[in-house]
Amino acid sequence: MPAEAEPARDCPLCPRLVAFREQWRAAEPGWHNAPVPSFGPLNGRLLIVGLAPGLRGANRTGRPFTGDYAGELLYDTLIRYGFATGRFEARPDDTLRLVDSRLTNAVRCVPPENKPTTQEMRTCRPFLAATIGLLPRLSAIVALGKIAHDQVLAAHGERLSHHKFAHGAVHRIGDLVLFDSYHCSRYNTNTGVLTPEMFRDVFAKVRAHIDALV
Repeated sequence: MPAEAEPARDCPLCPRLVAFREQWRAAEPGWHNAPVPSFGPLNGRLLIVGLAPGLRGANRTGRPFTGDYAGELLYDTLIRYGFATGRFEARPDDTLRLVDSRLTNAVRCVPPENKPTTQEMRTCRPFLAATIGLLPRLSAIVALGKIAHDQVLAAHGERLSHHKFAHGAVHRIGDLVLFDSYHCSRYNTNTGVLTPEMFRDVFAKVRAHIDALV
């Protein structure tokens, strides 16, 4: 299994995702259309883990949560709590910079209908584990949704039954603290599953945790 943290541009590991990638490379040659790399400094104490790139978001722009609605709420919240600076303008050449935090996805390639298979999640998991291992000061992880939660636990060899996903839940995993949030997708916010206030409450807890570190 791969030990590196970022897949190659033409990563061949998931045939269905490769076929989807090639389809969109032909349809939109100006898009990124490749595994989306993690974003943010390697000395951050916070890692935020999403599900997978959005088709017209990160798959188009090449930066996580950039180009679709989920990024608007996420980056606004990160700026609010001091985990980002600059201005988010939904393009990778804006002035946004992450502070003491890094952003990645459990699955690095865009899946059809935004639904990776169990095998695709398992295949991509070593990249997540390597990403976690690259961060020497890491203290907290925010999982955006149950799939991200489960993949973080699996990457640590933890049993899922010992750490049930719930919005606002906090779990101790060795030296790390895992914070759960519903995913900041347009669907979740439009249906009221997740409100901006609920999302901010999670990052307020994260901020307090980070600030309390010695």
